[in-house]
Amino acid sequence: MAQQTVTTDLPPGPKPAEALRADAERNRQRILAAAHRLFSREGLGVSMTAVAHEADVGNATLFRRFATKELLIEAVFKDRVDVYNNLVTTCSKNPDPWQGFTDYVQCVCTLQASDPAFLEVLTLTFPDGTVETRRAEAERHVLDLISQAKEIGHLRQDFSERDLTILLMANSGVLRAAGATSDASRRLTAQLLRAYATRDAPPVALPKAPPRAELYHAMIRLLRGHST
Repeated sequence: MAQQTVTTDLPPGPKPAEALRADAERNRQRILAAAHRLFSREGLGVSMTAVAHEADVGNATLFRRFATKELLIEAVFKDRVDVYNNLVTTCSKNPDPWQGFTDYVQCVCTLQASDPAFLEVLTLTFPDGTVETRRAEAERHVLDLISQAKEIGHLRQDFSERDLTILLMANSGVLRAAGATSDASRRLTAQLLRAYATRDAPPVALPKAPPRAELYHAMIRLLRGHST
């Protein structure tokens, strides 16, 4: 009997090099996702070993992808830095500098609620690269926005860019206690903007205060957290 050749419709398997590249990319994405989870929960102080454990990869694999922690942080937050930079650029181009300033403050507090670790990134100086360029560019736009809002007489002259840091510190505490979905953060932001405004500035809309019960439970959580 003549020998028959068996054929199938299955596609050829990936070449070894292609399989290695796909595996490396999967590891990279797992590392980035794990790092973002840890940074969001615990801040940027987590160790590279903790990131490797969270991603279920070895330390050697982690350091092949990201030789330093700074490079890992840069990769995790690159897209968010771009979003932040675009936000600042848009606000700085508002023909009404006071409106641009208030929009910026309210939006950056919303970013803080959605990604608590992100604003910590803005306090760092990265090695020369895209993230550092974009971060420095955004910082210049914020300073210009503050100056313009003062020039038109709507932002108090004694306002300092360091007051933004204080605002974000306060907002961070409110978010930890009350949660990102609470009206407490938006209420705090609006009240502080009203405090920064001159008498001639257009009023900032004030969101409703959260229910008393919500604030009571938030305060209890905060106090219990401090006592541990």
